[in-house]
Amino acid sequence: MNETTLFETIGKRKSVRKYDMNPLPENLQQQIRDAAGELCPLNPGIKTEIHFLSEGAVKGLLTIKAPHYLLFFSEESPESLLNAGFMLQQMDLHLSSLELGACWLGMAKPTKGFTDVSALPFVIALSVGMPAEQVHRQHQTDFQRKPLADMVTGSDHEALVAAARLAPSATNSQPWRFQTTPDAIHVFRMKPGMMKAWLYDRMNQVDIGIALCHLWLAAKAEGYQPRLVNEDDMAIPEGQLYVKTVKLEAVDSPVLNV
Repeated sequence: MNETTLFETIGKRKSVRKYDMNPLPENLQQQIRDAAGELCPLNPGIKTEIHFLSEGAVKGLLTIKAPHYLLFFSEESPESLLNAGFMLQQMDLHLSSLELGACWLGMAKPTKGFTDVSALPFVIALSVGMPAEQVHRQHQTDFQRKPLADMVTGSDHEALVAAARLAPSATNSQPWRFQTTPDAIHVFRMKPGMMKAWLYDRMNQVDIGIALCHLWLAAKAEGYQPRLVNEDDMAIPEGQLYVKTVKLEAVDSPVLNV
């Protein structure tokens, strides 16, 4: 899986909700299975499994009908939801780079016939298939996102946070906030209110993992060797939760256009 190609796909990726219901050719199905085994984890210590399954593998509110699904399973850990978002977004971008459609299914669950494919707890799924609608965005203006000024404190690494800004999120809630310094980007999550916490808290942790994936890919594209770490004694803005720090160690410096 080519990280440069994944980064270049960020600026055109979209959620595809309509599919040709014919199964993908077997060679392409195998390519997807192989790619699922090459994903880089946020936390290598968390045991995970990804299963590529057929139509009918998931059910639930707002589930999209597709010929295939990728189901992500993970052992429970404080970072398991972040890790799921970080890893599966690489797959989302890879599928888009192959001209295939994908969409995050935050409320899906395995159907009865697929509950035993893994001994690990189910986390989240992607629908997958040949798109029956336009697979890519045509312009940056097609993204409905908040202005960078509403989500960033600091003036460093604008291109990197611009890539994170394009990450998909549950109901387009865009829960990420960033503090930038010359050598790091500190990532925070908006704390949901009591009424929304039951719906958004879990999904927004996955969302932050997706944004971290975009940051990581953008940092690599700009010539950094990014390290995702936890920092102690962070000053946390009111109404936010500290998530992670992306440490930026320069290798070389190509120019990004996101």
